[in-house]
Amino acid sequence: MKKAFEKAQQFGKSFMLPIAVLPAAGLLLGIGGALSNPNTVAAYPFLDIAWLQAIFTIMSAAGNIVFANLPIIFAVGVAVGLARSDKGTAGLAAMIGYFVMNSTINALLALTGELATDNLAGAGQGMAVGIQTLETGVFGGIVVGIVAAFLHNKYNKIELPQVLGFFGGSRFIPIVVSFTSIFIGAILFVIWPYFQLLINQLGSIVTSTGEIGTLFYGFILRMLGPLGLHHIFYLPFWQTALGGTMEIGGKLIAGTQNIFFAQLGDPSTTQYYEGVSRFMSGRFITMMFGLPGAALAIYHCSKKKNRKVVAGILLSAALTSFLTGITEPLEFSFLFIAPFLYFIHAVFDGFAFMMADIFNITVGQTFSGGFIDFILFGVLQGVDKTNWPYVILVGIPWFFLYYFTFKFFIKKKNYKVLGREDDENQVSEQVSATDRAKTIVEGLGGANNIEVVDCCATRLRVTIKDEALVQDEVIKQTGSKGMVKKGKGVQIIYGPQVTIVKNEVEEYLGE
Repeated sequence: MKKAFEKAQQFGKSFMLPIAVLPAAGLLLGIGGALSNPNTVAAYPFLDIAWLQAIFTIMSAAGNIVFANLPIIFAVGVAVGLARSDKGTAGLAAMIGYFVMNSTINALLALTGELATDNLAGAGQGMAVGIQTLETGVFGGIVVGIVAAFLHNKYNKIELPQVLGFFGGSRFIPIVVSFTSIFIGAILFVIWPYFQLLINQLGSIVTSTGEIGTLFYGFILRMLGPLGLHHIFYLPFWQTALGGTMEIGGKLIAGTQNIFFAQLGDPSTTQYYEGVSRFMSGRFITMMFGLPGAALAIYHCSKKKNRKVVAGILLSAALTSFLTGITEPLEFSFLFIAPFLYFIHAVFDGFAFMMADIFNITVGQTFSGGFIDFILFGVLQGVDKTNWPYVILVGIPWFFLYYFTFKFFIKKKNYKVLGREDDENQVSEQVSATDRAKTIVEGLGGANNIEVVDCCATRLRVTIKDEALVQDEVIKQTGSKGMVKKGKGVQIIYGPQVTIVKNEVEEYLGE
């Protein structure tokens, strides 16, 4: 079980590199696509300025190219995320492998006479990096990325006979990945049509469960959050046919997020895809309204002498949740102290998704459900397309639901949440930023106990050799908001600034 957790957390965090690209691309596509859309220009004539429309068109194109090439971005990103060292070689090998895989599928389609000449979407085919191939989408990219990382970790130190010595070590990886990708392409050529049928049927089952299925989707998604495994769960709905398919502009688009962004740039769109209401929009209710209500409850339940300090911490965490949709800084303030509160939070989050589905709220997003995405992909898209006012109408009661529920249970069960700690259990003074990396390494059992250092959006993710050497109290001094340990996998929660912490630790270990 511990080994499985370690592998799963590495797999989950490997998604974060490609996912990190999406917010910037989404902003470009969201602003550019929305404000250059003919319907928007007709509704707001002051936007009809040649140079302004040129800028919006360029922004839309710049964002669209990222979403159009997500499979290869995921191939490279997953390989880099899973590689233990020499990550650049792993990324390059994955890119080459993706080219080879799709070229193999193209050749097999041509040899069997199945290469479509028109209606590519109807034949389950499309264009990927200029190659006509089966629509394996992000799934195909992830498969290549995983294989490339596996082969890299296994053979990047291989020694060949002297006559072939030049091709040993890292140079061997693109070669072995290329040959392996031929077999991957051949296997996908055979099985992918059946797999496509299977995931379409699974999507139908999820759809047929209606609002109850949406409730469980939101609940499971939130319960996986503390383990850092939520990316594994929601990504197939966002990026594969499990989240539905739709033909847009003559192309078959798979995955809720891909469909939304394709519709974003399509002038003929009058209502966004219903899957958005099931797998995305519920986040806005929780992140913009629910969790800030929980933060206010924690503040009002804190001791009066601590409220000045608590206010600063909770205000920052609540604003982070409201604006960006990043919730870990707030969630981890009560997760370990009061797990029951987190369970209630997960239940409420499930119901938030269900409410979004009931009211057909189709406000899309890049990777979060914060105010920025709400404005770009909700308000600016218009009421008819998104039903965005329901987010506010449902969100306000949600704020008070969280507030009164959290306040009741904190006082009833006397949870020692932020500001309610016993005086003898107050968190010890934090170390300065300059000593943070040194203290983290010491808390993890020293440099020799650390195998892999990485991070996701909010957590420092470390693989260690001996979990018994980890010192929780030392880690607390570095400003962490919580820690998850499972076998050799350790996750330390720092919030959005975690990339800075990761760089500090890597530089310290490199000294």
